[in-house]
Amino acid sequence: MAVPIMQAVRVGSYVVKQHITGRKRYPLVLMLEPLFRCNLACAGCGKIDYPAAILNQRMTVQECLDADAEAGAPVIAVAGGEPLLHKEMPEIIRGLIARKKYVYLCTNALLLEKKMDEYEPSPFFSWDVHLDGDKSMHDSSVCQDGVYERAVAAIKKAKARGFRLSINCTLFDGADPKRVASFFDEVMAMGVDGIMTAPGYAYERAPDQEHFLNRQKTKQLFRDIFRLGKGKKWRFTQSPLFLNFLAGNEQYHCTPWGKPLRNVFGWQRPCYLLGEGYAKSFNELMEDTKWDDYGTGNYEKCADCMVHSGYESTAVMDAVRRPWHIAKVALFGPETEKPMAPEISLANQRPAQYVFSKQVEEQMEEIAARKPAKAPRVKVIRTEAANADAAPAKVAAPVEATAAD
Repeated sequence: MAVPIMQAVRVGSYVVKQHITGRKRYPLVLMLEPLFRCNLACAGCGKIDYPAAILNQRMTVQECLDADAEAGAPVIAVAGGEPLLHKEMPEIIRGLIARKKYVYLCTNALLLEKKMDEYEPSPFFSWDVHLDGDKSMHDSSVCQDGVYERAVAAIKKAKARGFRLSINCTLFDGADPKRVASFFDEVMAMGVDGIMTAPGYAYERAPDQEHFLNRQKTKQLFRDIFRLGKGKKWRFTQSPLFLNFLAGNEQYHCTPWGKPLRNVFGWQRPCYLLGEGYAKSFNELMEDTKWDDYGTGNYEKCADCMVHSGYESTAVMDAVRRPWHIAKVALFGPETEKPMAPEISLANQRPAQYVFSKQVEEQMEEIAARKPAKAPRVKVIRTEAANADAAPAKVAAPVEATAAD
């Protein structure tokens, strides 16, 4: 299994408990983003388009642990940016594991070999390596040659050291189902524990806006991939019902509260992908967010989204309601031949709002307000002295500090 039995049992018990107690909205996975800074600049990424002052911000160890305490989710995905750039990341991971949380540390693997000794194998810990296909596909996706080979070398070393490790494969328009299927065969042969896959989300600030999949193309792509995978025993870290959704067989609605995001700004509304405001606490996020304003059919920015951060929790909740259904899909795999489920109407969706610039301005003002004021620069004028016992220097009035200071 891609997910250890004990983890599946504990997470399943957590979900059943929420249903029994009648809790309408609850987190399944805490998305923790302690920094935005990255050592890659992928054309499809919308997470690093910030001024340097924001990219230099870091969540502290205590802030990360407090976020876990607030949300109480059984699983934590630590993302970014590139988390391994955070100097206190080993301490953060140890603190979360000590609480018996299942932690997935997402990384592009460029620093994995260098940093690996700072972490220890644990049933509560897994590396989650970003790998968007074979060598050519991945290096093109991350806009840098040689990244695939470095990632694969790190994967093999991590597995040899006894770490659990999965890959995170994001697919874009133009992906060839046969190449993706061959890639899945390849990573299974490497010994990875599982695959997490999804279509890319069309971040409004991503440099490349031409290669994001719409919903119909997403469904057809994954149908074609899963058809080629019949009988190959690919292991996925995701719910079989989410994979069935990707193949167009479920008419799911988004549950963005299932994977809430805490980052350097606060608790992001409404989800990991879409930043349209921030709450100061988890309770504020859950209680004050206008959830019905978002999701496919409700909001233009959500029209083509089929990403796990919004729909994986929906699939897990459906599994509790229809255990016979997930058993069938798990046994036989996603349907690839029958007609697809009806699509959600977009007729009544509200138009997109663009608030990025305003939010950046507000955050820059907050950063400036927290920054200690610099002492005024003092200009010192030396007087000529006739001998070694010269008079002390005369001090002029302070002058205005400059940016160079």
